[in-house]
Amino acid sequence: MTSSKRLKHRIPVKLRHNWKLVTVCVAFLGACWGVFGGGTIRPYVTTVRAAEAGTVVTDLTGAKDLFDASVPHEVRLTFTDAAYEDMLTEYLKEGEKKYVEADLTIDGTRIPSVGVRLKGNSTLMGLTWKGKSAQRRGPVGDGRPEGVPKGFPEGFQPPDGFPPRGEGGQPPGGGMPGGARLKGEEPENLPWLISFDEFARGRRYQGHSQVAVRPSVASPAAGPTAGSGTGSGTGPTAGSAAMLNEALGIALVGASGEPTQRSTYASFTVNGRSAAPRLLVEYLDEGYAEGLGDGVLYKSLAGSSFTYKGEDQTGYTTDFKQVDEVGGKDLQPVIDLVRWVNEASAAEFAEGLADRLDVESFARYLALQNIMVNFDDMAGPGRNYYLWYDLGTGRFRVVTWDLNLAFNGDATAGVHDTIGMGAGMGAGPARPPGNAEQGRRGGGMLGTGHPLKEKFLADAAFRKLYEEQYRVLYGRLLAGGAAGRLLDGLVTAYKLNDRADSAGIEAEAKNLRTFLTTRTDTLRTDKALNGT
Repeated sequence: MTSSKRLKHRIPVKLRHNWKLVTVCVAFLGACWGVFGGGTIRPYVTTVRAAEAGTVVTDLTGAKDLFDASVPHEVRLTFTDAAYEDMLTEYLKEGEKKYVEADLTIDGTRIPSVGVRLKGNSTLMGLTWKGKSAQRRGPVGDGRPEGVPKGFPEGFQPPDGFPPRGEGGQPPGGGMPGGARLKGEEPENLPWLISFDEFARGRRYQGHSQVAVRPSVASPAAGPTAGSGTGSGTGPTAGSAAMLNEALGIALVGASGEPTQRSTYASFTVNGRSAAPRLLVEYLDEGYAEGLGDGVLYKSLAGSSFTYKGEDQTGYTTDFKQVDEVGGKDLQPVIDLVRWVNEASAAEFAEGLADRLDVESFARYLALQNIMVNFDDMAGPGRNYYLWYDLGTGRFRVVTWDLNLAFNGDATAGVHDTIGMGAGMGAGPARPPGNAEQGRRGGGMLGTGHPLKEKFLADAAFRKLYEEQYRVLYGRLLAGGAAGRLLDGLVTAYKLNDRADSAGIEAEAKNLRTFLTTRTDTLRTDKALNGT
């Protein structure tokens, strides 16, 4: 238990009973501190709500809408060198991502004592610091081979050549596949998760308890990366300061009508060290869940399985994390879904899925992942997805999460090709739908599979629904030009910020435009879309 958490348990009973007076005083003192403090720091503007479990005590409104892409943004982090070194040492030794207490300033609003920690799994595989690498063999018996850090599924086997081995067992250049580099000596380029309430219970910023800062990934040679086919790719494995591929993926999901995250670019400084503008991404926290409606949000954890393990909810703590309504609701709806999907016959699945899942939304989700050539979706090694359970309808919805590897493979992948991880992280040969074999390898690809996805596409009626939704999205996003227009807007938003690399962002945008053109041309002749 941290010292701050121990202190919470020592708060006198009388003080807890007079929470209204306490919260009003805190808000008043925060405002006074901002008004009379030095520099250009703007005062807190807050709302105060009941200090009950899971509710907001202080919501800082700030000076600008954090995700307003029409204006520039500035984010500054400050923490002690000792705390930072302790955090890196812990991660390199144990793989644990501990929070560091830091001071944060967003668009002129100073926020003391936020929590910051490293974020990501594959992103951090090549992290080095003082000559040490984060790549290590997992604990004995956990099923991970050398070079695969915590966060990947048990039994995960990387395809041939991943990661490329160099001197000392590291990828050449000490980075991610493709030569990308992340160094502990450059904290301004690392991926961060900022928590507003880690050291200040109930505090939010514009309704958010957390915000993700995507990495600034350098590469010795920028440019398209080859997929396993004839298409071109782009993305972080080619080196990206702006993560433009992820920003575009987020925007496309929103344009499809599916739940997505907001994102924006901001100049970013850590302990006085500045970087090119970084991509800030909305985190799927309690505030995000409230915006979805009356329900419960569950996060699929990296390395999770979709396997029924009995009714004991403690057996699923490494598979799913409940985001909101903690204490009021539990994991039972997810357990029920997992059991039913795995045990239902093909006929039962076809007849009963619509009672448990928004099937049209799920068809769109699957179509989007294929359109964006995103191998690391719900079926990928990172198990990147959330489940939203609507209490009114009793049905689930799959929510997209983590698109840092979108648009990063074979642009010529077809509607029914399996998007897999392999040499170039492109599309593997089409395999019969419904094959959920874990770790299947072949044709230079790796598909880890997911029972819900595989059984859905194995059913003729659901497969037709997938094609119908794909056809609509293709016409709207690709053939209709929406993707190109969204890309242009993202480039403009990036350039608004200090230290913007105009030449770099234009090069990334050019690669993505080439990818989108190839994707559009390929799908235009796909038999599944044109009925031939």
